[in-house]
Amino acid sequence: MPIILSRKKTPADFIESVTRRSTVIYIGDKKAGLEFLVSFFSAIRPAREKKDPSKNLQNLIRQMNEHPILLSNLHNALLSQLVQTDLSAALTESGIPLANGFWQEFFGRLRHKLIPAFQNENDFLYVISRIFYRSNDYKWVEAIPHDQWKIFFESIGLAFSVDDKHILIQLVRSLKLLSFQVASLGLDKEVRKYLVSQNIEENPFLNQTELIQKIEKSFFEEDAESLTDISERFHLLARHGIDSIERIRQNHSSSGTSIHQTYILLVLSYKLGRIELITDILDDNSKFNSDNFISFFKLLVRNENTKNSIRAFLSQSLGYVAYQIAEHKGSKGTHYITVNDKEYRQMTWSAMKGGAVTAFVSLFKNMLTAIELPIFWHGFAYSMNYSIGFLLIDATGGTLATKQPAFTASAVAGTLDTKGNTHKPNLYNLAITVARVSRSQIASFIGNLLIVFPGAYLLAWIYDLITKTKILEGDKAMAMLESQHPWHSLSLLYACNTGVFLFLTGIIAGYVQNKILYGRIGDRLKNHPWWRANASPEKRRRRSEFIEKNAGAIIGNISLGFMLGMSSTVDKILGIPFDIRHITISAGNVSIALYGLNIRSLPISYLVTIFFGVVAIGFLNFLVSFSLAFIVAVKSRGVRLKEYPEFLGILGRYFIKKPLDFIRPRKQLSETE
Repeated sequence: MPIILSRKKTPADFIESVTRRSTVIYIGDKKAGLEFLVSFFSAIRPAREKKDPSKNLQNLIRQMNEHPILLSNLHNALLSQLVQTDLSAALTESGIPLANGFWQEFFGRLRHKLIPAFQNENDFLYVISRIFYRSNDYKWVEAIPHDQWKIFFESIGLAFSVDDKHILIQLVRSLKLLSFQVASLGLDKEVRKYLVSQNIEENPFLNQTELIQKIEKSFFEEDAESLTDISERFHLLARHGIDSIERIRQNHSSSGTSIHQTYILLVLSYKLGRIELITDILDDNSKFNSDNFISFFKLLVRNENTKNSIRAFLSQSLGYVAYQIAEHKGSKGTHYITVNDKEYRQMTWSAMKGGAVTAFVSLFKNMLTAIELPIFWHGFAYSMNYSIGFLLIDATGGTLATKQPAFTASAVAGTLDTKGNTHKPNLYNLAITVARVSRSQIASFIGNLLIVFPGAYLLAWIYDLITKTKILEGDKAMAMLESQHPWHSLSLLYACNTGVFLFLTGIIAGYVQNKILYGRIGDRLKNHPWWRANASPEKRRRRSEFIEKNAGAIIGNISLGFMLGMSSTVDKILGIPFDIRHITISAGNVSIALYGLNIRSLPISYLVTIFFGVVAIGFLNFLVSFSLAFIVAVKSRGVRLKEYPEFLGILGRYFIKKPLDFIRPRKQLSETE
């Protein structure tokens, strides 16, 4: 009589009920086998009494060793599902986005989130979804150490996966399907034109199809020796294809990438990985890679739990685009990090130039406010003022303190890069990098404010001297001061809005720079018919190089100007309290307002509060922008911060030992630094 176990049984009841009986599940009883597996893995799942899944699995392994009946039932339950279900979808589709495009997959997941797709009971993925029926089961499956899963599967006997003719036939058919899909994707122009060789005969994604017929022939003729040899060759070709994908990705820093290309490469890498797994089983060389099998098992569970997750799909598909954006930002971010005293002085001087331009921006902004214009055109005028100011800062070699975080965050994350490094990063060097970012940021803040405060005050005086009218005075000047007050207004909240805009600006700049490289805009413009007819080759070269180098920064500056300029119109149009506070612009506004009110007439305590309010605005500008940029940078690089819990301790000890390093550089560094 078959053993049928309820999902509601507790782990103790489950083990006791199995060990008490002497009946073993019949391999042909698929229903009983599935119920057994549901109950078995429920005994591993964290519960109130037993929260540690690793200990739960360890206990079950011990019970299996003590009670062979439990092991026999588990073995037969697994075989009942493998033999009587279709494995092809699990091997060729699970976790692999459809090859018909990014947007089709995106909207498909959106539809299935509302109405889940129908699942055939004869599909092995149905078995996985029944056993791991909770949406977060993959978390505890992945939390159990790899070695422990290895002990578990080896105790069952992994050889069961290749003992049955039905399973082998499905493996060969899945391999054939994957092979032709890989060949089709390998001919996509977004892949083909970036291969080392453009020759079709040398395309690594096409070569493996030649071996498919040989594998089928060897398999059905039961020529084990020939099958082993061909499978090994097939495995090597799949590895060659994966290496080719990695070479294309490594060249992204110089050639850029697109959503379509990253999507195709993602699908290709997954399919080649499955080919490796299947050929590893088929080669029958007694070197079955159980590590790959366990990784695939974890992947199956994760895929079934997150198969309709839009967030997971976007993270997969856009990861390399985000990585390239972060790379372009990170390469620029190194220019904002000072190492020695000379660079520190240069940073301060650069920030002072940026402060001088910002003082004029603040003056013109207040002059524009006095002009009667419709709401939209006021916002447009502010936007143009800010955009021109930011462009001038870049053109004059100036620095704006708040623009640094979006770029330095990527540079800091680069020291933890798992895509670019094979060894564990040096966390002490990372602490040194954080100290350098800190002092560079402080230098730029000081440089900006040293000029903005007196510069805007001086410009307000000159304006009064020429026009015999103060830009701001009376109630308007007082309202301007109050709008910067840390608790009499929403200035600190508005400072966070600015931080978000600064982060988005970095994303836009990195994306544009990546797009220009990928689209080879410079080369295309160099050969544009109009330019060829109206400019010499040297001029065309200089112009194209300028665009390639600066287009991202120019678009970023303009977008930031419009984000800041148009934000003030939201409150007026929609009645929603929404605005921005930018440290240097706020500093300029404070100076202009103080001139209009006569600084001597205001209490010292009030002035100090306003000053620290401006500093707090700058801190929040930095914190929000840096945090968002850092999160994107570490995620796109595959960095898991929880893998480095010791870093905060290292950073804290470094700060206690050398606190001044976070403020200014030392004149002499040790050899290790």
